[in-house]
This record gives sequence, structure tokens and C-alpha cells, in this order.
Amino acid sequence: MIEAGQNPEQVTRILFQDFPTWMLVSFYVVAILAIAVFVYGCYAQVRKYARGRAQTGEGLWSGVKGMIEAMLTHRTIRRRDSAAGRNHALIFFGFALLFIGTATITLEYDILEPIAGIKFWHGSFYLWFSLVLDIAGAGFVVGLLYMMYRRKWLALPKLNYRRPDRVPSDPDYGRDWYRIEDWLFLWALVLLGITGFMLEAARLVWLQADPTVWDYRWWSPVGAIVAYGYKALGLTPAGAGELRIGLWWFHGLLALTFIAAIPYTKAKHIFTAMASLAVRDAKPAAHLPEADLTAKKVGADLITDFTWKQLLNLDACTKCGRCHEACPANATGFPLSPRDLVLTLRELSNATLEGFSLPPQDRLAAIGDGINQVRPETLWSCRTCAACVEICPVGVEHVPIIVEMRRALVDASEMEPTLQKALQNIHSKGNSLGENKRKRPGWTKKLDFEIKDARKEPVDVLWFVGDFASFDPRYQRVSQAFARLLRHAGVDFGILYEAEMNAGNDVRRVGEEGLFQHVAESNIETLQGCEFNRIVTTDPHSYNTIRNEYPDFEGVFEIEHASAMIQQMLSSGQLKPSKTFDARVTYHDPCHLGRLNKGFEPPRESIRMLGAELVEMERSRDNSFCCGAGGGRIWIADPTDKEKPSENRVREAAKIDGLDVLVVNCPKCMNMFETRASPPATKTISVSWSS
Repeated sequence: MIEAGQNPEQVTRILFQDFPTWMLVSFYVVAILAIAVFVYGCYAQVRKYARGRAQTGEGLWSGVKGMIEAMLTHRTIRRRDSAAGRNHALIFFGFALLFIGTATITLEYDILEPIAGIKFWHGSFYLWFSLVLDIAGAGFVVGLLYMMYRRKWLALPKLNYRRPDRVPSDPDYGRDWYRIEDWLFLWALVLLGITGFMLEAARLVWLQADPTVWDYRWWSPVGAIVAYGYKALGLTPAGAGELRIGLWWFHGLLALTFIAAIPYTKAKHIFTAMASLAVRDAKPAAHLPEADLTAKKVGADLITDFTWKQLLNLDACTKCGRCHEACPANATGFPLSPRDLVLTLRELSNATLEGFSLPPQDRLAAIGDGINQVRPETLWSCRTCAACVEICPVGVEHVPIIVEMRRALVDASEMEPTLQKALQNIHSKGNSLGENKRKRPGWTKKLDFEIKDARKEPVDVLWFVGDFASFDPRYQRVSQAFARLLRHAGVDFGILYEAEMNAGNDVRRVGEEGLFQHVAESNIETLQGCEFNRIVTTDPHSYNTIRNEYPDFEGVFEIEHASAMIQQMLSSGQLKPSKTFDARVTYHDPCHLGRLNKGFEPPRESIRMLGAELVEMERSRDNSFCCGAGGGRIWIADPTDKEKPSENRVREAAKIDGLDVLVVNCPKCMNMFETRASPPATKTISVSWSS
């Protein structure tokens, strides 16, 4: 590409070549105005976040490292949509390289050369610079064109902004302005990329007589191809010079307008998404933030009640619809879309917090039936299964936001009567079913041996049984089977008998923080009065809160789920099956064991060790579909005219050819499958099939 006898060090590009002074001055005036608008917009966003509640930035360094890793690998964007991930990577890295290239030119032309006489944008550096930026620009345009194709011709349902919590007659039902914003965003970037190549090609044709330009044209391969197209159309050097001026201004003004608009449009996600990933909680749904019960109010019913981090989360959302698609409530016709909830709060935040002063308090209300408000039935539709949190590519933490709003509803006693009854039962009787405390160990009476009372004598393993495993007749059989397994394996274990209370996992997730702290502290006090080495539980919900939330109240215990203990006992030979389990099996991952605590492998390994054929459902592991019990929904009746999440899940299992058994290892999941799903085409059993 370098002709003999030429010195490539002479090769460069002269900025503003042949521009009159008025044109140069005009450009800098416009550029300064654009930057001023951008800076003020950034200030307005920071001021908006500062109007939220304070929150510490614990673990920031690890969060920044995670953000960099996610950004460089595009791991979070590629998940379950590899085509979108690949093309977003082309856009992201293309944009980043083009931005770095522009900044490099500015560094020399406006800073280093005028101040210190330093010049480096010539010769070999310039040639490689041109080649890299041409390739980056091509990838940038290709990625954007795919996104246009995806949005227009694939017409993915998750990119439809019609809200499930509104009806067509509501003014904020369709949100057409978001579609307009999306297309303006894509067209602005595509035109920036294309006009950049057109401008480059016009310069090549204009200066084709200059060997330091034309002879090195293939260092700008896309520009060179377009230049040959110009020449084929009969464009002369003089005409190319005039075209260059027009393209230069169009391209420059478009770029500066885009920069100025970043803080006010979808483009702000360039910064807010990275910031959201950097401050993301390591366990955003497994460990909820503690509420200050001594404060004047609990929960968030005003937009100013959210923390600055949650306000940042609202702006980080890119409207990609992955949470909308993953949500079990949305999939079964309930009035909840995690994306639309976030967008509603974002709209409220933008309308009330971006101004110079705050509006009256009634305009700050986040819960209600008005525009930019979230309806209570939307909040109560959530299962807190964290499918939305887990799939979000930019680290939005939907569950803590929803729970904060539920806390405000509970504080105002705005809840379903059945939910209120369950909470009253827990407060007065220690369990959600309203049973007498003395009946909690009643299931043990059908055993031919006595289980130790861990309050009265030391044990190696303390079994925290849980409400449904203690009182639900369907699951009592599982508790009895697990007790026999432990005895057969020679495990020294005991239970708390009537001293055990509901662990509080779902109590916290419905928003009753005061009751949660009461049962947590009561259980911790009881546990600390016992002598044991570790805790085991068959209930994923109890497992989650004891493992992740009790440490906040000085309750630090070693705990494992029963499925992990069974797998260990099978592997060590403590349990030796007398026969193989000859069946075709699929396994349902409980949200609190799987998605929230990564307990994917032990149940599957046990199934295989017993000789069963394990067949995965389409949605499994971290993509498992919630049974519908979480977030207190097990205490709230589902409407008869809507599909239940448990029905949806059982139908998914029934699609597997020749399936014999749907394996479940969560008391609440089992309850939902047996009481709310239509009669399944498969048997539903507990993981304690190992008996």
C-alpha cells in the first residue's frame, strides 16, 4: 500500500483544510455551546440522584472490576440473545474507538501542538489510526443496521412498549414516544457512521492529485471503496471539494447535537449503565437492605424515598425488555412488567427531580393510579423471584425497588386480606398457616424413632424445618422421609420443636420489615441458645434468609440445603440406594435455591446417581421459571381468569416426551404445583425421592 520512493511520514490529514476563518470560528462556537449543554445536563442528572436518600457505596472496587469485565466481554448482553450481544459489541467497541480517535485528534490539534508544539498524527501512526478507525466504523454501522432490522422486521414482543398495567384508553398505555426515541437514536448514530465514510471518500476524491493522500487510500478501505463509487458517478475533484464542505458541516453538527443530547435522552445509558454495573449489589435479591424502623416512615411512596443508587438504576434501563420477557407475572397475564415499572418511576423522576427545585409533595407520589405512578396491584403481582434482576444486562435491581414500595403499602395497611391474615398468624403463632405452636413437631409422631430436641441436647446438625414442611400434610411425608434418611446415614440431628418460628424470608419480601426483624431476632436468639455445628433445611426460602440476611442481626450460622446434604451422603456412601430410580425425570429449580443461591448441581447430581434419566426443561437453572409462590404470593389467591405461573411451569414440563416425574425440592413450590396448577400430566414429587 506504500509506493516506492515515497516517505509515509509525510502522510497526514490537515484539519479544517481550506476553511475560511468565519467557518472555523463558527464551528468552535457551536462546539462550546454543545459541550456547555452536555455539562449542564450531566449536572442536572447528578442533582437528581442527590435528591434521593443516601446510600453507602460498599464494595465499589469489586463492582468497578465487575463492570469492566462485563463491558469488555459483553457477557451480560450476550446472555440468551447472542445476536444482539454480538452486534451491540460492534456498536460499543466501534463507538469507543471512534470516540478515542476523535479525542486523540483533539489532544494534538487543540492542546499539545498549540501549547508544546508536539505533533504525532502523521506517518505510520496516522496510517494505522486510519485503518483501525475505518474497521471500527464499519463494525459500528453493521451493528446499528442489525439493531434496526431486529427492531423493525423481527418485531420482538419484548420491544413492544404497551403496558400490561394499563388499558388502551389510558394516556400512558402505548408509550409511542419511546419508539420514536429509539429510532431517532439509531438513525443519528447510523448517519454519523455513514456520513463519516462519505466525508472521508469526498476528501480522497478532492485531493486525488496529492500522492500523500490518494496513494495511501487503502489505509482507509471503506472510504476508498466509497471514493471509487463517487468517481464512477462522475464526481470531479472540484465537486468533491464542495460536497466535502456540506458533509463536514452536516456530520459535525450531527455529532455535536448528539453530544449535547446525551444527558437528556436514551444515549445517557452510555454512562448510567456503566455506573449501575459498578455499584451493583453482589446479592441484590437474596439480601435485601434493612429498613430503619425508628425513622418517621418506612418504605418508598415518594420518588424522593428511593436511594440515589435506585434513581441511577432507573436511568440505566435501556428498555431492552429482557426482564419483561423473563417475568413470570408478566408471562401469565398479571399487571406487572419489571421494565415498565422502572420506566414509570424514571418518568416520575425526570418530571419532578430534574428541575431547579422540588415540586409539591403530592406530585412526588410514586404509588397510585395516575400517570407516572405504579399501581398497588402491579406491586403485589411480583414474586420477587429475581428473574428480572438476574437477566438485566445493566445491573438494575428491580426487587429491592419493589420491596421498598411494598413496605410503604404495608405501613399504610394496604394489602390483601389473606396476606394480612398470614402476617397476623406469624406474629401471634409463629407460622403463616395459623396453626398452634405445639403442633409444629406433630409430623414426627409417625416416625418409629424420636428426633432430638436441639434446645435440650447438643447435636451435630440442627434441622430448621420451616412452616410448610411442618404443617402441610403433602410435605409432611417429605419431612418424615428426610428424617429417616438422616437417621439411616447416622447423622446426629435435632429440631427446635415448637420454638421454631417462620424464618421471615417472605415476610420481608412482602414489605413487613418490622415483623421480619422480630422473627429473625427470635429465631437467632433460639439458635444461639442451642449447641450445634451446622444448620440444614429443606426449605429454600428459609435457607436464603438464614444464610444471607440473618448475619445482619448477628446470626451467623453455617447452613446448607437438604439437597446438598443428600448429594454429599450419596457421594460418601453414607446413603446407598437399594435400587435404581428407573424414570425419565425433569427438575424444577426453586428460585431461592437456584437463581438466588446458585444451588444448581447437587439435586441434579443426586438424580443421576440414582440412575434416573435427567432431561432439562427449556427454562432451567438461572433461567428457571418461578412456581409463583415467592414474595408472599403463596398467601394471596390468584385470579381465576388468569393462568398461574405453576400451570405454565407444569405445561412446560409436560412437553418433554416420555416424562415420568417432575422433581421438586421446595415445600412452597410443591404446594403451588399441587394446589394451583391444573392436574399435571406428570407426577410431582419432592427431591426426597432418594428415600
